[in-house]
Amino acid sequence: MMRKFITGTALAVVLTMAATAQTTEIPDTSYQLPPLLITQSGKAIHTAAGWEKHRPEVLALFEKYVYGKTPAKKIPVRFVTLSVNTTALNGAATRKQVRAYFSKDEKYFMDMLLYLPNNTGKPAPLFLGLNFGGNQTINADTGILISKRWVRYEEGAAYKDHHATEASRGVQAGRWPVEEIINRGYGLATIYYGDLQPDSSNSINAGIAPLFYKDGQTKPAPGEWGAIGVWAWGLGRAMDYLETDPAVDAKRVAVIGHSRLGKTALWAGAQDKRFALVISNNSGEGGAAITRRKYGETITKINTAFPHWFCDNYKAYNDREDELPVDFHELVALIAPRPVYVASASQDLWSDPTGEYLSAWHAGEVYKLYNLTGLPGAVPPTVNTPVGSGSIGYHIREGGHDIQLYDWQQYLDFADRFFK
Repeated sequence: MMRKFITGTALAVVLTMAATAQTTEIPDTSYQLPPLLITQSGKAIHTAAGWEKHRPEVLALFEKYVYGKTPAKKIPVRFVTLSVNTTALNGAATRKQVRAYFSKDEKYFMDMLLYLPNNTGKPAPLFLGLNFGGNQTINADTGILISKRWVRYEEGAAYKDHHATEASRGVQAGRWPVEEIINRGYGLATIYYGDLQPDSSNSINAGIAPLFYKDGQTKPAPGEWGAIGVWAWGLGRAMDYLETDPAVDAKRVAVIGHSRLGKTALWAGAQDKRFALVISNNSGEGGAAITRRKYGETITKINTAFPHWFCDNYKAYNDREDELPVDFHELVALIAPRPVYVASASQDLWSDPTGEYLSAWHAGEVYKLYNLTGLPGAVPPTVNTPVGSGSIGYHIREGGHDIQLYDWQQYLDFADRFFK
């Protein structure tokens, strides 16, 4: 049996309707998606066992052509508790700050901030995600250590010369409703992604990647990880710690990310089955969106603006989306049978909301093999109308490229179905 591709033409009418509702631009509907249930050798997949056998093949394609292969080398990681406050958030939570050292000289490390609910009486389920500006940005709590790392931001009182100031405390609290999360019985853990690699071009040697180099190596090979792979590796090391903390239910950890960190959450969840639930918020190109739609951000645009995010092999597909051996409905499918939630925003056309929805919808083919329910149909829902009564959830929020309280409320409701 030959490996036939799934055509997008059959969806042209509904896609055009959806696109017209968003913008006057009409996306490409002539694309052909790599089929989920056909192996590279052309063998049809009919069972969950068949998918599990095929799954490493799909994962390897993403490693080779998109994110790069995560180094197999294991390095010793040492966790040190820096502080504990059992009366944080007016007594509702325990705040912990834990440092993970990746080298004996303590040059390489990441700092993890945790808030755990005090009133559960048992290990708490938890959301884990990377943040953009330093741990101190997620809440005005003055006990949070201010990151001393380089940050992309440079304007305003919160950052000076690309470094955080005291004024940065809580500046992104709107993206991290800590009190709401704690009140719902969940913990939260976060890490500044710049602890792992700065988010700037030619930054690979400023992060942890040199720890994995072979003798004489000065940068990753074309098929080795870019920044997203490095950041995802850090989420895995955070999971290593969470498995040791008796206050955390490590069997109920959801990995979450927004924008480039939504891409990271999906890639971390695809590689590491310990993450019990995976959440992508506005992840777009290289995340949840179907790249063959060539809508909004494209492979060329993302590789030009952010050449450090993906492996160098991905650049070979600039303006050649149709030749990429994978597409991102397959990335979502790699999460199966674990629950996955994909979210978009109505004004975030750069991230292609329709493409994000369709990826999640197509991934339902794999979830069906496990007798699990996917999304209800090919037509995306209306704004602020969450869908998905099974193991795949989706909503499109009114507004722009952001993660807001409304998004978190849907994620908390979704997590309740599986974690409580």
